[in-house]
Amino acid sequence: MSVGWGNITVKEILDPVGGALISGVSGTLLTRISTDSRTTLEGDLFFALRGETYDGHDFALKAMEKGAAGMVVEHGWVRSQGAGRGPDSVPSSLQDLAIISVDDTLKALGDLAAWWRRQHSVKVVGITGSSGKTTTKEMTAAILELGNRTLKNQGNFNNLIGLPLTLLRLTRDHACAVLEMGMNHPGEIARLTEIADPDVGVILNVGMAHLEGLSDLDGVARAKTELMEGISSNGLVILNGDDAALMRRASLFSKQKMTFGLGKENDVRATGIKNDGPQGTRFSLEYRGNMWPVHVKAPGLHHLENALAAAAVGLGLNQPPEHIIKGLGMFSAIRGRFEVVSLEGGIILVDDTYNANPSSLRAAMESVGSLAGQGERIIVGLGEMLELGDAAAQAHREAGRKVAEGKAYWLFAMGPHACDMIEGARTAGMPEDRLRIVDSHDEMVKEIGHVMSRGDLILLKGSRRMQLEKVVQGLGGRACGA
Repeated sequence: MSVGWGNITVKEILDPVGGALISGVSGTLLTRISTDSRTTLEGDLFFALRGETYDGHDFALKAMEKGAAGMVVEHGWVRSQGAGRGPDSVPSSLQDLAIISVDDTLKALGDLAAWWRRQHSVKVVGITGSSGKTTTKEMTAAILELGNRTLKNQGNFNNLIGLPLTLLRLTRDHACAVLEMGMNHPGEIARLTEIADPDVGVILNVGMAHLEGLSDLDGVARAKTELMEGISSNGLVILNGDDAALMRRASLFSKQKMTFGLGKENDVRATGIKNDGPQGTRFSLEYRGNMWPVHVKAPGLHHLENALAAAAVGLGLNQPPEHIIKGLGMFSAIRGRFEVVSLEGGIILVDDTYNANPSSLRAAMESVGSLAGQGERIIVGLGEMLELGDAAAQAHREAGRKVAEGKAYWLFAMGPHACDMIEGARTAGMPEDRLRIVDSHDEMVKEIGHVMSRGDLILLKGSRRMQLEKVVQGLGGRACGA
């Protein structure tokens, strides 16, 4: 059959979603999938999903009023609408609408995406890790797009809703799909792997992130390697060979593997590394006795690991070396992810406000140190790192220590564990009079603005919910930056 929205009928998706058509016409054509009644268009199939603060079933009728061709709802909602007349009964007001009843709408969405993926001849790349996922996704897509029409997640569409919605955008024209896979709890990567069925899986690193749901570093390693466990026997797994915790766990799985890193034992590695500061990083890419020059123009040495992973994907999928070199050279910094912004007075601001965990903070401090010229002061504004569970206090003290070891001149900390960040920096030798706890974005803007001077380098970093981009805006970063 022709696998394109507009040609698919309600009848054809009943089996993939494990649903029953309880009203409406099975031959109804569907134009696309919608999960938001505010943006539902005529011909859409509306999925009534449940979230922590909302229930899509409350908006199902609104979606139908806006012209949705059908909706996927749970049995319980159908019973409530039918006033107790049984799971297969529908009130007369709904009987003309195509209603598909399922056990669980989130599972049905994932199952539909898995089916849709199987209808297309496409190479799928799944990328996970504690940090660097989005950057690696963008680098990988830049390489593959040079010779193939490539689909990728938009924004943070990397979870059990976003990834299926991304896959459901596949068309017959796509040759590749690059999918970022995020997680908070055990089992999520396994389910995303089941849905995406990747040909290539990438695990970037194992770090202290989402510990509330995973307990410790071993728990993170187990969760990330769910990708290895779930990938098909024909799949290729690309691993950070320099990450000891990851490699210990990965050794339990007999899957086809390729490693990347700086160590000599890695399949794909970088040598001759040259830090060009704001102009990025140059290195030689080595693989099977071959060597190619690469220039990643985005500043920050931490991009090196992401570039090697993306290059490994390209090599694993037999892409021409010139595509790998050109694709990596085309990459530019992503907003909020180590984005270098020029302020007035020769001040450089590094906007790394999109997210934070101990691993990404350590990498950011190392990269900031490589950007700062001799004699330039480093000013650091840190927000809380969330989802660290019982390890939060110690992790924030370690963060403060990393800031001090990174030769920061000032540290401004905000959030419930600000005192732990300050204590860690103090213990590591930072002078008391250069340590500040601030209570708001406005106060951080005021304090940093008071001490910054020509030639300073400012790093702002915190977890997404800390919204430190407000500090970037307050310091003039969006007006003066790239």
